[in-house]
Amino acid sequence: MLTHVIFIAPMVGRPGTVALREIRKYQRSTDLLIRKLPFARLVREITQTYNSAPAEGEKRWQVEALMALQEAAEAYLVHLMEDANLCAIHAKRVTIFVKCVRIATHTQSDRPAS
Repeated sequence: MLTHVIFIAPMVGRPGTVALREIRKYQRSTDLLIRKLPFARLVREITQTYNSAPAEGEKRWQVEALMALQEAAEAYLVHLMEDANLCAIHAKRVTIFVKCVRIATHTQSDRPAS
């Protein structure tokens, strides 16, 4: 009869290795990071909020238009996070703070679109 259960912990690596692995994985892929259906729901909700004539009913979105909007939104967010990361590195930190994102947003408004 077995009375003792032995638990063998998996090998614990250095802190941040999993994060670096995930970063490499997402940098290699060209897939969208935000799921399509929740993004489409959000776009439809915002469209309904700012609908100029509610009597006309709900506006319709083409799939290609939603995909283009999602591509643009993700590209903007990735660029913003890259700039915020540069701000954090400049401040000799590895963590992005809210002030880093604010500075990055401010500097992006000064720079022409690429």
